Amino acid sequence: MDLSKAIRALQLEKQKLDRVIATLEEFEKDGQPATAPAEPAAGEKKRRGRKSMTAAARQEVSQRMKRYWAARRKQAAARPS
Repeated sequence: MDLSKAIRALQLEKQKLDRVIATLEEFEKDGQPATAPAEPAAGEKKRRGRKSMTAAARQEVSQRMKRYWAARRKQAAARPS
């Protein structure tokens, strides 16, 4: 790992810890938590929501699963019990 990258990563971690410590100290002093930062810290990614399926995609999945389960039932019926 490049030394400058390691230093930058440690600095980012230190900034996060400083924010957490400041929040905890504020909570200890007031008994009320400080407001959370409005934006995510640098290096943190926002989570993306799940993509929705179109009606055509749902229909395709439905047909595929019907074929799958029909094949399973056929295979189970062919096996002697």
